[in-house]
Amino acid sequence: MQSENKKQRNMETTKFNSVQIHLLQMFAVNRSKRALDELCDVLYKHYSMRMDEKLNNLWDTGVLDQKRLDEINTMDLHQL
Repeated sequence: MQSENKKQRNMETTKFNSVQIHLLQMFAVNRSKRALDELCDVLYKHYSMRMDEKLNNLWDTGVLDQKRLDEINTMDLHQL
């Protein structure tokens, strides 16, 4: 029974949203490895900057502090 559900999920089609469609169309013209590497670098830097801003905000507002970081450090994050 479980195997049948898994097969069915694998056969379902994914419906792309407008953002996904736009990105597919925008990057369809350049298929080089270099272009892919540059895009990955830009995306990494962008999301890294956003995460830093959010973490700084959590620190500045007191939501995140050294005590909480120490607690998180002892957690098994794979179980979250």
